[in-house]
Amino acid sequence: MSHTAEIISVGTELLLGNIANTDAQDISQMLSELGINVYFHTVVGDNPERLKAAVAIARSRADIIITTGGLGPTCDDLTKQTLAEAFGKKLVFDEREAQEIRDYFATRLHSHQMTDNNYQQALLPEGCTVFHNDCGTAPGCAFEAEGVRVLMLPGPPRECVPMFRACAMPYLRALSDTELVSHNIHIFGLGESFVEDKLRDTMLRLSNPTLAPYAKSGEVRLRVTAMARTDAEAEALMEPVIREVREKIGNCVYGIDTDTLENTVLGLLKEKHVTMAAAESCTGGLVSKRMTDLPGASEVYLGGAVTYAVSSKTAILGVPAELIRREGVVSLAVSQAMAEGVREKFGSDLGVGITGIAGPDSDGSGTPVGTVYVSLSTPGGTFTRSLHLGHDRDRVRTAAANHALDMARRYLTGIDVEEWEK
Repeated sequence: MSHTAEIISVGTELLLGNIANTDAQDISQMLSELGINVYFHTVVGDNPERLKAAVAIARSRADIIITTGGLGPTCDDLTKQTLAEAFGKKLVFDEREAQEIRDYFATRLHSHQMTDNNYQQALLPEGCTVFHNDCGTAPGCAFEAEGVRVLMLPGPPRECVPMFRACAMPYLRALSDTELVSHNIHIFGLGESFVEDKLRDTMLRLSNPTLAPYAKSGEVRLRVTAMARTDAEAEALMEPVIREVREKIGNCVYGIDTDTLENTVLGLLKEKHVTMAAAESCTGGLVSKRMTDLPGASEVYLGGAVTYAVSSKTAILGVPAELIRREGVVSLAVSQAMAEGVREKFGSDLGVGITGIAGPDSDGSGTPVGTVYVSLSTPGGTFTRSLHLGHDRDRVRTAAANHALDMARRYLTGIDVEEWEK
């Protein structure tokens, strides 16, 4: 049986735009992993009557209602009271959760000054499944009434997301006697429209498993999802679809369930026992940042140099000043010299060199904004991509770093380094 959920985010601060509603985004993504459809997001302020009205609408079109926010100790935290009344549930005091709140104040907040209003958080709908909060004081809960499942979660994302993963997902997964399994196929070097055109017939043909594209900055992600009695049966359904995508998309598929290009590159560097370093100008250390965000990167990523000024390119990397004067600081020759210089400086197997104009203004040389050269120095020679990435500064920097990582990925897997879809 398929389920439909509606997410109701409670909080006047959301309506005022004081904070972003990331809870709804995160929960929707996790519900998709469970195969639960989300057709509506609702945001309502801290007002009981308006919340009742939102719940009345939600229960008419969804069999799962998930609320976030309004579970705290203050007078405007009225979600539990409002939903209990809406579904005819009595609130009862949960001594176990009250003790958890006392312990949290004593051990996590190092304070015994817990005011009485905090006990409001231990009032829970009678007969509910309690979701313990390991990251705060407000427990969540779930109950069934009148054919609807109601789940209430705290609003702060650092509490909401861990609780949903640890408590709500197992609760919701138990509603079905089938297994839903997904894999994400990550693609770099092809546009979304190109990928969709290549795979449109496949997407339209499939019903179980399904194949769907998801937007992701700078790349394309496809999700393959299958429903079956067991994980093994679901995997068997997905295997030919993944194989077909690989055949049609080719070397632009950089991984399955790998999350990011840098994850793929790090895995390959470790597997091949290869080290890397990067010299960056317009990207300002973004390649180094992304690599060093990953645990264990120090085994193979030796370091980076942000050589933003011309003088730093010559002093740190040994790029000849005459080369810069002759070719220009944003040039193929300079990016190659940067890649070779950082490789020599750090003693790494691979060296990345990036120089370009991220904008929004030109450097006065006549070179268009968005022009970037990315080079990869290797024991077998130096490879370069000449890129034209538009006028958005953040997009230019992100795309340039993506290309550097993709070049490393291609070299480490033995495929054409300079090839990419222009």
